[in-house]
Amino acid sequence: MERRVSTSHRARSRTAGARHGRPDRRTGPWLAAALVVIALVAAGAMGVRWWQDHSNPAAIVGQRGTEFPAIDRSTLDRAQARIVAVTEREFQHPGAGTKYAEGVTEPWCADFVSWVMREAGAPLANPNSGSWRIPGVYTLQEYYASTGRFAPVGYQPRTGDVLLYDSSSPFGQHTNIVLKSDAGTVTTIGGNEFGQITIHTFALAAAGGIVGFGRL
Repeated sequence: MERRVSTSHRARSRTAGARHGRPDRRTGPWLAAALVVIALVAAGAMGVRWWQDHSNPAAIVGQRGTEFPAIDRSTLDRAQARIVAVTEREFQHPGAGTKYAEGVTEPWCADFVSWVMREAGAPLANPNSGSWRIPGVYTLQEYYASTGRFAPVGYQPRTGDVLLYDSSSPFGQHTNIVLKSDAGTVTTIGGNEFGQITIHTFALAAAGGIVGFGRL
C-alpha cells in the first residue's frame, strides 16, 4: 500500500536535507555549470602562462639574443659571408625542424648545421652515407676529424666554425655555428634550441661540455 505523505512533511524533509549537506536538486545543475566555467577560466589562465613562459624562455647559457647580431662583413671571406647571410635569413624566417632534416622528425641541431653549410656552398659529407646531411653530433665530429678540420678546446673559433658539445654541456649533446668570436666570448646560432633557431652569447669557459670545433 502506498503511504501518503503530507505536503508539509515533504517541505520539512527538504529543509532538513539542506541542513545536513544534501544539495537541493534545483541548485545542482547551476552549481555544476559554475564549476565548469571556473575550470575553463583556470585552464585558460594556465595556458596563457605556459605560452608566456615558453615563447621567450631564459638563455640556456650566457645571454639569449632577440636580434641577429651586428657583424662587420667586410672582414669575412666569401664562405663566412655566405654562412652569415644564410643564418640571418633563417633566424628572421625560421622553418620547422623537418625543413632542415629532409622531412625527418628528429633532434635537428646537426641537421641545421648541415643545411646551412649546404646552402652557403660549403656542404658537408656524411662519412657513413656521403649525404650532405649529418644528423648526429658525434658523426659530425667524426666528419671534421676525418677531414683534418677538428680543433680541440683551446682553439679560438672564427665566424662559420662549428661548436660541438657533449651531454654535460648546458645545451646537452649539441652543435651550433659561431657567428662572432672575441677574446673567448662567442655568439652562436643553433637549431633545436628550445625547439627553435636561437642565438646565444657566452664565454666559452662558462659553457662547459665543449669537446671541440669544426673549422670552416
